[in-house]
Amino acid sequence: MPAGTLYRGREGMWSWVAHRVTGVLIFFFLFVHVLDTALVRVSPEDYDKVVSTYKTPIVSLLEYGLVAAILFHALNGLRIIAVDYWTQGPRYQKQMFWTVMGLWVLLMLGAIYPVLGHAARVLFGS
Repeated sequence: MPAGTLYRGREGMWSWVAHRVTGVLIFFFLFVHVLDTALVRVSPEDYDKVVSTYKTPIVSLLEYGLVAAILFHALNGLRIIAVDYWTQGPRYQKQMFWTVMGLWVLLMLGAIYPVLGHAARVLFGS
């Protein structure tokens, strides 16, 4: 296959963009996570305040977004590895993209209750 076949078509373009965006979002989450965890050594009271904000419904939605980003980034990364190292990868890249999207949607549907269950109970009662 000629050079540039990995990102040919809309699917390839959007997967390329989404892979970069999710990578940056995950990086910033990890940066903030390291900072808030380090806060426990500096001021345990402030650390407790920060952690208490994590139990709000808004943060639950952000956590669901984090799960979505990590899951897409991981699945798409496996697709990219297959395209790069499997001799038939470029030929099946479109099918692999739609497989990744299908798996991602199924797994995200399965993550709704575990991730957003607490927020729903807070907002709507037990």
